[in-house]
Amino acid sequence: MPIRNFSIIAHIDHGKSTLADRLLQATRAVSDREAREQLLDSMDLERERGITIKASAVTVSHHCDGQDYQLNFIDTPGHVDFTYEVSRALTACEGAVLVVDSTQGVEAQTVANAYLAIGSDLDLIPVVNKIDLPAADPDRVAMEIESVLGLPAEDCIYCSAKTGQGIAELLDAICRMLPDPRPATINETRALIFDSHYDEYRGVIVYVRVFDGALKIGDRIRMMGTGTTWTITELGINTPQPQKVTQIGTSEVGYLVASIKTLEDVRVGDTITLDKYPASEALPGYEEPQQMVFCDFYPATAAAESSKKSDFEALREAIEKLRLNDASFTYEVQHSEALGFGFRCGFLGLLHMEIVQERLEREGGVEIVQTAPTVTYQVLTIDDEVVEIHNPADLPDPAQIKEIREPLVKIEIICPDDNIGDMMSLCDSRRGVFQSQQFISEGRQMLVFEIPLAEIIYDFYDKLKSITRGYGTMDYEITEFRADSLAKVSILVNGAPVEALSLICHRENAEKRGRSMLLKLRKQIDRHQFEIALQAAIGGKIIARETVKAVRKNVTAKCYGGDITRKRKLLEKQKAGKKRMKSVGSVQIPQEAFLSILDQSE
Repeated sequence: MPIRNFSIIAHIDHGKSTLADRLLQATRAVSDREAREQLLDSMDLERERGITIKASAVTVSHHCDGQDYQLNFIDTPGHVDFTYEVSRALTACEGAVLVVDSTQGVEAQTVANAYLAIGSDLDLIPVVNKIDLPAADPDRVAMEIESVLGLPAEDCIYCSAKTGQGIAELLDAICRMLPDPRPATINETRALIFDSHYDEYRGVIVYVRVFDGALKIGDRIRMMGTGTTWTITELGINTPQPQKVTQIGTSEVGYLVASIKTLEDVRVGDTITLDKYPASEALPGYEEPQQMVFCDFYPATAAAESSKKSDFEALREAIEKLRLNDASFTYEVQHSEALGFGFRCGFLGLLHMEIVQERLEREGGVEIVQTAPTVTYQVLTIDDEVVEIHNPADLPDPAQIKEIREPLVKIEIICPDDNIGDMMSLCDSRRGVFQSQQFISEGRQMLVFEIPLAEIIYDFYDKLKSITRGYGTMDYEITEFRADSLAKVSILVNGAPVEALSLICHRENAEKRGRSMLLKLRKQIDRHQFEIALQAAIGGKIIARETVKAVRKNVTAKCYGGDITRKRKLLEKQKAGKKRMKSVGSVQIPQEAFLSILDQSE
């Protein structure tokens, strides 16, 4: 039976998952009774947000030109933060279906995903979706695809994933236009691991694409990267329900179970071979995902009940379980004087961070306090040693620092012509450097800027959507680390530094960011009987100051008569007491104060 392996790729909300639903119904993989919207989006979170978070592989069959074809397809995420999932899926395929919304046209992530597929040497089938909508203009979108991506407009297939119109033509085009999988090049067995997840009862379920040879139940397999060996106890394909098989042959996609207990024993991108007859060379795998956004997670009750260990242990257990199903984030134990014990976690982007936090709270049943996100910095010391910093508190002594390098991103923004000026102003205010401007279609253009990653991780996307009234889209990729005039801003309360509130920013913005934090802090700290100085400093230089005024007790209220010297005597005694209190008094910063200043978008 001929085989076609392909992925469905698109910008977020262009109809990938709905198209996958129609393909399953058209190939009779699911009955009308079993069908439901976003069938492949198994997580509640995916359904609520209307986005795909994890790629899903499915095997179906289709009859075309007198013969049956086996179609293995992968529904992929569309958001920039999950590009790693897309790149992994594309490596297991020979072709891709590029879906474009007929009402919105080519978007930023459409371009990025198309270039990913072209870079993987895949054949593309352009699909113009949602042609049933009143605002649809498929001919204009087809010309956009030709002008931006170079795919002929006449090759575009018009369809509606909602009504099913054009789905039969798309299935025939997949069988006719996509190439056959490459034949086996060696006699030994080689299979690429493109995904995995943890099941409490069966252990790690490994998703593989077999490139050479075959895998059978009972085979003793070896992971070429880790060197560990296992015995296959179950093989299967998703149709989309798991269906057990006795073997997975060359060019086929499926899953295997081998009583693997921890996800650390399985590396995505590793090559599986037979232990008895191993291959000499592994398949080209994937680059390790690069975490670029970091923040701390603490149990919500840790600061109030520091003696209670169960909250921290519950958070640890929840993170470890989630890590088994999502290998693209990292974590390590962290301690803060203000918030107690927690974890420093690294993510691929802001949405990835949001998803992980929400999954921890739902699936792990824990309440979390999250600190403000930061990015990775590189520090060049006077010994010419490069150190990576994920937390401002880890910055070396200023005397040891030669330069601080920050990550730069190349950002592509597609927006209406009317908003070009406002978008350029926004990018300029974020230290952006203009690169290029490209005409996409009548009424829309693409701007390319180079911007520090730290400038876009807070509220840049919100402002972009606000300026363009929801019509703007963006995609970014890390390009390099570059030295700039960066400094660590320390927050001092009554002269004592609070490391949990320190941050790294550009010197031009240091005073504004520092003063913004101090104003929020001043509102949260209770007034004491002595004046409290709140200061922002770079090294030994104070750049901003706010003051929490003292609470004045009226000690002369009881003096209803008599000589003025009696009142003076009481006031002098109060003055001396305040001076002594200030020299030994400590300021308790409430947890609410930390929470209120975590959002540093202004």
